[in-house]
Amino acid sequence: MPPDQQPPDNQAPYEELRPLMFSIAYRMTGRVSDAEDIVQEAFLGLTRAVGEGTVIESPKAYLASATTRHAINHLRSARVRREAYVGAWLPEPLVTDAGRAPRGGDAAPDPAEHAELADSLSMAFLVMLESLAPAERAVFLLREVFGYEYAEVARIVGKSEQNCRQIYARARQHIGDRRPRFESSRAQGEELARRFFAAAEGDDMSSLLELLAPDVVFYGDGGGKAQAVKDPLHGPVRVARLITGLFRRGRQIDARVTPAWVNGQPGGVAYDAAGRVISVFALDVADGVIQAVRSVVNPDKLAHLGPVSDAALTRPGE
Repeated sequence: MPPDQQPPDNQAPYEELRPLMFSIAYRMTGRVSDAEDIVQEAFLGLTRAVGEGTVIESPKAYLASATTRHAINHLRSARVRREAYVGAWLPEPLVTDAGRAPRGGDAAPDPAEHAELADSLSMAFLVMLESLAPAERAVFLLREVFGYEYAEVARIVGKSEQNCRQIYARARQHIGDRRPRFESSRAQGEELARRFFAAAEGDDMSSLLELLAPDVVFYGDGGGKAQAVKDPLHGPVRVARLITGLFRRGRQIDARVTPAWVNGQPGGVAYDAAGRVISVFALDVADGVIQAVRSVVNPDKLAHLGPVSDAALTRPGE
C-alpha cells in the first residue's frame, strides 16, 4: 500500500483484522484494487467513529459490516459495467509464488496456508458468484465461506435473521451443483501444472492432450483490450491447439511462464523478455486432469502484479 494510504496510527490495534476484511471484499468484488479501496474505507470509517467518541464494542463486527455494505453498494454500481463487458469476465488474479506472500492485495492470506478457504478463492467460484445479486452474494459468503451465524449475518447486512435464512436458501438452491470441485493435493496440482506448461512450451500436443479432461474448457479474459478468445473454447483438441499456438507466439518474443498459485489453484504467470506481465493462467484440476484453463490478459486486471507488457494488447483494426 502506498505511504499516503497507510492507516492512521490509531488503527494499529485492528490491523490483524485487515486480512479477513480483504478476503470478504475480494470475494464480493473479484477485484484486488476495489477490495483494497473498500477495506480502506471501512477502516477510515472506524477511525472516524472512534474519533467522534463512539464506543465500538466489537471492531471485527463493525469492520465486517462496513466492508460488506461498501461491497454491496459497489456491486450495485458495477453491475451495468459487467453486463457491457467484452468477452468472458474473470476476476483479477491473486498470485502466490512459492515461499512468498500474495502479490496484489497484500492483506490477503496465502491460499496455500489456508486450504479451507482456497476453493472459495478460485476463479471458478468467483465467476459462479456473479450469478447472485449483491445482497445474496454477501449472505451466502458470510454464512457458507466465513461461517458466520445467522444472527451475525443479519447484523452485518442489516436484514432480519429470517430474511437472511431465506436469502441463503435461495442462493444455495440457485448455485446447486455448479459449485466447483477441486480434489488434487497441492503437490499433485503443482506436478500437473509443471507437466502442462512443459508440454505447452515443448509444442507437445500428445502430452498436452493426456492432461486435459474430455470436457475441458478454455476461458480468456481480454476485456476488449488484449487478444483473447471472446467465447469459451470446448474440447481437448481445440484447447490444446490454442495453448500450443499461444506458446509458439510466446517463444517468438522470448516469453516465459513462471509457475505460481493463482487464486488458490495451480497456474502460472507469463512474462515478456523485459520481465513485464503478459498474462496469468489458472488451472482447474480434478480427477487427475485439467478441467478448465482460465487466462487473464486484460491489462487492467494485471497492473497490481507489476509492469504490464504490450505483447498481447489489441492493435487498431483487430
